[in-house]
Amino acid sequence: MESSQFIFSPRDAYAAEQKWRIVKRSVDARQRELKVHLTVLTDENGQPIAKDAPIPLYEPPVFQDVHNAQRQVIIIGAGPAGLFAALTLIEHGIKPIIYERGKEVSERKKDIALLNRNEGLNPESNYCFGEGGAGTFSDGKLFSRSKKRGNMQRVMELFHYFGAPDTVLYEAHAHIGSDKLPSIIKRMRECILEHGGEIHFETCVTSLKSLSGEAGLSLATPTILAIGHSAHDTYRMLAAEGVTLETKGFAMGVRAEHPQALINKLMHYEGNVEFIGNASYSLVTQVNGRGVYSFCMCPGGHIVPAGSEPGSCVVNGMSASHRNSPYANSGMVVQINPEDIPGNDPLKGLLYQEALEQKAYSEAVIQCNGHTGKAGLTVQRSAVAPAQRLKDFVEGRESKSLPACSYLPGTVPSRLDQWLPAHIGKRLQQGFRDFDRKYPGFLTNEAIILGVESRSSSAVRIPRDPETLQSVSTPGLYPCGEGAGYAGGITSSALDGINAALAIKNADH
Repeated sequence: MESSQFIFSPRDAYAAEQKWRIVKRSVDARQRELKVHLTVLTDENGQPIAKDAPIPLYEPPVFQDVHNAQRQVIIIGAGPAGLFAALTLIEHGIKPIIYERGKEVSERKKDIALLNRNEGLNPESNYCFGEGGAGTFSDGKLFSRSKKRGNMQRVMELFHYFGAPDTVLYEAHAHIGSDKLPSIIKRMRECILEHGGEIHFETCVTSLKSLSGEAGLSLATPTILAIGHSAHDTYRMLAAEGVTLETKGFAMGVRAEHPQALINKLMHYEGNVEFIGNASYSLVTQVNGRGVYSFCMCPGGHIVPAGSEPGSCVVNGMSASHRNSPYANSGMVVQINPEDIPGNDPLKGLLYQEALEQKAYSEAVIQCNGHTGKAGLTVQRSAVAPAQRLKDFVEGRESKSLPACSYLPGTVPSRLDQWLPAHIGKRLQQGFRDFDRKYPGFLTNEAIILGVESRSSSAVRIPRDPETLQSVSTPGLYPCGEGAGYAGGITSSALDGINAALAIKNADH
């Protein structure tokens, strides 16, 4: 089989996708006239092959029975890194034993619903913690800029095998949606259990001593550490038990939301949404030596409360599979390098994140009490977010009112321009001006910003040997995924989990 490339109008591309076997699809939005690039599978005569042709899309995985397997591996965390590590181990006849601090995905949904209604935060079951990890309820984009070695296409194939749509196999910026991901994660869990793996929910590993007998010694059983970037307590435990940690660069800022119709207009998608969906954007600029950029852009999405500790306010974005809400949101963040934060504590970036999250919460408390006249706002309402109109933020004005917003727990007017640290706030202000020059109309008071977007990536790295992938200080410990500082998103985390599992498979234990 061969493939051929074609360029279509959105309408014609939509028609072609219904008929032909697509290998790759991307939208070119650089000009006012949108073009869709399709790579299609063709026969020996160069003719496109029908979509329903009996040709395997890929070689399906073969999972072994590991109920009585001699080799076992402990996995801490059931996010994409942990789950894909477990599936890979089972493919090679090794039994995974997963410990996940949060709940299984259907129970996790209930806690998230309570959080969205301001009825309380469960620190162990929320948008960050629980089966599937942070990505399960924060959009489900399957796109990575990762250049690391590994078969990224295999990640897409496994998602498809467990129920993702065909588009994940060929979309340049593939997306599943937070309404679809839970059922896919559930099928992965059922596969792991069916073939003999173990999963222990609501089980938080609070010490490596329970795994090794003594801190600082090699772990008796190979252990994959796939904790995610929000497990601040676990980082503190690792530091206390002698595991080497280091500060890494990260980013912090706000989440911005525009009317989706405005973004469609700015990106020239008007009249084409029916065929290619709502428009997204990717924005980047440099301000005073630091990057300012959009992150995790969610067309037709919602802003969600993504904190995991009481007394903090963290926001993130998600979208369902159809991406059909009237709002478009994106993280807008500023690059922070280790040297930007004083001190030598390897956890100094994490401490900086926590301080700003707590500041956002306290600002929401103060402003909410002042605007509603109700004293005594408590931790139970930790999800209320401080917010400001976008143009007011850039021009340094109070927002006396706020526009409609997708954020269910509610917003309260706040002077983010005054309380954000200057090296973040000033850079964001200039960044928004730069973005408006590229897309005139982007800087508008129809848009709103919420604070703070602080979990774009881990502020901590767990150094590992580049060949064995084991911790440099703790033999037998395999840090991987976002929490280890080696991935950024669902797909790169999943790939890192696969690589960790393969490293263990090839090691002499």
